[in-house]
Amino acid sequence: EFGEVGIDHLILEHVDETTVLLKNGCLCCSLREDLSKAIRRLLGRRQRGEVVPFRRLAIETSGLADPAPILFTVTADPVLRHHFRVGATITTVDALNASAQRSYHPEWVRQVALADTLVLTKADLAAESTIAALRRDVGELNPAANVTVGPLTAPEGSALVRFAPHDERAKLAEAAKWIEAVDRDRTARAAEDRPRAGHDHAIAALSLTVDEPLDWTGFAIWLSMLLHAHGDRVLRVKAVLNTIGAATPVVIHGVHHMIYPPSHLPAWPGADRRSRLVFISRDLDVEALRRSLSVFMRIS
Repeated sequence: EFGEVGIDHLILEHVDETTVLLKNGCLCCSLREDLSKAIRRLLGRRQRGEVVPFRRLAIETSGLADPAPILFTVTADPVLRHHFRVGATITTVDALNASAQRSYHPEWVRQVALADTLVLTKADLAAESTIAALRRDVGELNPAANVTVGPLTAPEGSALVRFAPHDERAKLAEAAKWIEAVDRDRTARAAEDRPRAGHDHAIAALSLTVDEPLDWTGFAIWLSMLLHAHGDRVLRVKAVLNTIGAATPVVIHGVHHMIYPPSHLPAWPGADRRSRLVFISRDLDVEALRRSLSVFMRIS
């Protein structure tokens, strides 16, 4: 929690010894080392049988947190990386106050851009037109995200926790939904004949479709060069790739300079085997990015 006095843990429906409070700071900056130590301690207690064995670890941040450094903390620590893998980043979006929040808090844009799942809260208090506009807005900013409208029933809430785009069992279904969302976003943009910049004109989402199979080595070199030069401005990379010589698609997830280990889906989620890529960036010329990939990969 951001304040000196922790409150949220007191109003949880159930609190036990596996709930750890980190207070008086922000997970994305001053508490990153504390977060790593806390997870290590909790893991040690689990291994010694001092707490009930758990399969998932939920990190609930303050509303001011930047998700990227938190993800980096978990994936960069060799001990944590050995025992844990990233499941999903879930961001709640206040349907009543989203307009004001995105104007005053730059963290709002980053949280939406880096999310795997977006939950629109207070939807029962907002007009249908407001919900429709908000769905469109967050979709423009992050076409790769699953969008769910609250309030949620208990089964729906449990499904959010279980959803993990990096889980082998969930990858195929998640990829199919993501491909559908990207294609829908590209169709809408083509119909309007204009790029979309999302809520912040400095933030832009670029969706690309590549018809021909990609050379994996060439693409990996290009992406590495891009992130080395502009990783601070690339908020999110997500792709399902058809690569030369591979029978099944390669899935890529990345945040800033960090790319998760690429993985293969067990099969193609549909008959369309074109590559789909989404880049969400800040202050980066998306048309230059498109031209760069086209030249490097010799895409017409």
